[in-house]
Amino acid sequence: MHQPTQIQPRARWACAKRIPSLLAATVLAGCATTATPPEAEATAPGAWYGGGLHWSRTAGEHRAIFEQTFRLAAERLEVLADGLEPGTWAVSVDADETLIDNSQYDLDTAKRGGEFNQETWHEWVQQKAAPALPGAAGFTIRVQELGGIVAVVTNRRVHQCAPTAENLRRVGIAFDIALCRAEDGEKEPRWNALQEGTAASWPGAQFDSEPPSGAVEVLMWVGDNIGDFPDLDQSVRNRESVLSEFGDRYFALPNPMYGSWEDNPKE
Repeated sequence: MHQPTQIQPRARWACAKRIPSLLAATVLAGCATTATPPEAEATAPGAWYGGGLHWSRTAGEHRAIFEQTFRLAAERLEVLADGLEPGTWAVSVDADETLIDNSQYDLDTAKRGGEFNQETWHEWVQQKAAPALPGAAGFTIRVQELGGIVAVVTNRRVHQCAPTAENLRRVGIAFDIALCRAEDGEKEPRWNALQEGTAASWPGAQFDSEPPSGAVEVLMWVGDNIGDFPDLDQSVRNRESVLSEFGDRYFALPNPMYGSWEDNPKE
């Protein structure tokens, strides 16, 4: 998923600074150095509930942007898929903070004054309790109605793929195949597997019914991190020719809580 210069994901972004970043004073303010301990809450109520976490859980703009982005992506897909045979093409969609919302995990962790770690994250994944994000279910259903394959390409780990697939089903997300992280977080090998017709044999791959058969063309990518799009990293900010793909084949969603952007120099 990510270029070598970027931090590695927790299921996607397994970094100790992740939860402190949730406590930043503004949505895009970098990482804070400490979290408010539980015992301090009486004197500083809600101090842990700030920045990107607050915005993601409560802002009307959050819902509006998600609904808008998924609606525009579906409209563009109708054009891209026009005339293509059903089952011959796919859409790659990220899971965390794209299809499903993990902010409750972030909230619980921040309230405890803790930091992200693999143990508590795994417990959260096993609960299969992440709700669908606004517009996500309708978009995935529309992809299938148009004849496409919904490929959930997530950096949750292989041993978490089965509960992730069940979580998706529980909240009405339509998908055909879910491909989780086998080793590093790079997503290119999984996109290549889809386009080469070998995705069904990817380690831990999950299917909603029958696995896709044969090679498929990936027409569109949807995600909340720049690594959810082919061959991109944070340098895309200065690459005008690549930015033109957004709104066409690439559709990005906001995640002010964590991501590869955290390593960008502050300006």
